[in-house]
Amino acid sequence: MHRLTLASAGFLIALAVPAFAADSITDVPMTAPGFDWTGYYAGLQGGYGWGQSDITATEGAPFAVSPDLDGGFIGGHVAGLWQFDQAVIGAQAELNYSTIDGTDQLGLGNSFGTDIKWFGSLDAKAGFAMDRVLVYGVGGVAFAGIETSQNAPTTFAKTRTNVGWTVGAGIDYAMTNNIVVGAQYRYYDFGSEHYDAPDAFPDRDQKLDLNTFSVRFSYKF
Repeated sequence: MHRLTLASAGFLIALAVPAFAADSITDVPMTAPGFDWTGYYAGLQGGYGWGQSDITATEGAPFAVSPDLDGGFIGGHVAGLWQFDQAVIGAQAELNYSTIDGTDQLGLGNSFGTDIKWFGSLDAKAGFAMDRVLVYGVGGVAFAGIETSQNAPTTFAKTRTNVGWTVGAGIDYAMTNNIVVGAQYRYYDFGSEHYDAPDAFPDRDQKLDLNTFSVRFSYKF
């Protein structure tokens, strides 16, 4: 009987130990999941731009001038992102108000200018997430309101909308589950646009390339 009792107790202990161990494991806190980049975003950006405008005559006496451009910009953006494991893909749109401009002289008192009034883009975005850090590339269709001007000696100015392309890269950091900050570099090629001028001024083609660096603030909904 004594041996039977010991055997029964041992059997019960053997059954209880795995169950106790399983209960203990379920009580241990699991590691918190990484930040999920899936969501919709809206925010602001601001930065500095620099580039060059090439202006060439299309009638009359030939000429070519190339104003160097620089200045600041500020704007807003919206985006939607979807995360699959560590891959992140999505789309974004942004629009900026700009003070990027420059002038070049073609003889005394004959000044040519280029002024980017505004610019923006519709982009695809793809990146690699490391928890709260997202490294990404971006590219798409770019738009800009670009003014050409001349002072020789009266003033002529005309603005047209240019369409081109853009590509860039950036890094974002999620400070909280809703607040994201980042930095981004972009290159824009706005192509060449033809400008008809009044009789006192020659018609011209104007080509423009732009580089930008911006800091960004986004809110994730």
